[in-house]
Amino acid sequence: MAHWTDAHAIDLTRILRPGDGLLWGQGPAEPQTLVEALVAQRAALSGCSAFLGVNYTGIVRPEHADHLRLSAYCGAGHNRALADAGVLDIHPHPYSRLADLIRSGRIRADVVLLQVSPPNERGEYSLGLAAEYLVPALERARAIIAEVNDQVPWTYSERLLRDSDIALALPSSRTPAGVPVAAPGDTERRIALHAAPYISDGATLELGLGSLPDAILAALGERRDLGIHSGALGDGIVDLMHRGVVTNARKPIDAGQTVGGVLFGTRKLFDFARNNPAIQLRSVEHTHAPGILAQFERFIAINSAIEVDLTGQVNAEVAQDRYLGAVGGALDFIRAANQSRGGASIIALPSSIGAKASRIVAQIAGPVTTPRSEAGVFVTEWGAADLRGLTLRERVSRMIAIAHPQFREPLEREAHKLGLLRPKR
Repeated sequence: MAHWTDAHAIDLTRILRPGDGLLWGQGPAEPQTLVEALVAQRAALSGCSAFLGVNYTGIVRPEHADHLRLSAYCGAGHNRALADAGVLDIHPHPYSRLADLIRSGRIRADVVLLQVSPPNERGEYSLGLAAEYLVPALERARAIIAEVNDQVPWTYSERLLRDSDIALALPSSRTPAGVPVAAPGDTERRIALHAAPYISDGATLELGLGSLPDAILAALGERRDLGIHSGALGDGIVDLMHRGVVTNARKPIDAGQTVGGVLFGTRKLFDFARNNPAIQLRSVEHTHAPGILAQFERFIAINSAIEVDLTGQVNAEVAQDRYLGAVGGALDFIRAANQSRGGASIIALPSSIGAKASRIVAQIAGPVTTPRSEAGVFVTEWGAADLRGLTLRERVSRMIAIAHPQFREPLEREAHKLGLLRPKR
């Protein structure tokens, strides 16, 4: 039976041991009161390690590495400051492997800190805003500490909890961490118009994070029977589900259900997901599993990048020597889309950073997150380049054509220097 406490009397040393590995939900699923208590009490828990997901609150700061060892799968949000300070170890693994890494203890989850919804009439607490890698972590954990937040919706999450599962619990009423996504602008809307023709009726979509996925969804209002199977779910699904565009009716599995691992949205999405069986939050072992993804026809993976090169290589991790992104789940979904009958991988990104630099480059400066062997369709505000079935030289001209006009001539010169284009006669 859970021992209940309040925010002013939390004593994590009752549960945690020096050297424990901790893990908690990411983004809006972060249990803010518990994480605040952890960093405040860290001196008594010296040597503990913490695995972070996307960090939007900034509660964990570089100075907290004096007693905590920090790691993450990404450099997003406030993780960027941790990486810049040299106190964040990055796990460069595909998302589909996180469950195995947690189960094997390579990513330790001795104690899991959770943000959960209030219980339903059967006494069941929902994971609320995220299931994904929390599900395997809960199976591995020695103890579960739960923040029961009355602002978290009860959702149909893969794992439900009872008082008997929880070692320590406290009530809270806190707005879930905000997702810093700007409204789509003109560039995003132009990109969406070029991406939309590759998405047909009955397609099942995976969507990355940011304003671009919402812009692409907004361009699909005339489609029928779209499905969603994604790691992250954002606000953009709400209107299309209301309008009957997203029905999930043609999915071979999870028919009638929008499936994701985590709700990366705002109150609009959280209210829509509350007690809604049409939205299911599942473990990473379901959302990213190759065997699950292989069952979908017309599977469309929509992701972005920091930069892409003229042959279709993608860097989604590092910009100007700063770790900003992640290996994440993109490659899991891209491979599935490329193998799906009628499917497609779409990498959507603005063509440039203002007038400063092109995001289509002759040679990428960071790591190759997605190899050119998995190149599909690349989309900018200037058009779409479908690289499927093309030779390296054929790809170059397609990619230059969707670069910002200001950078096309320099890119062509660089391509000639690198031998990627035939010499002009």
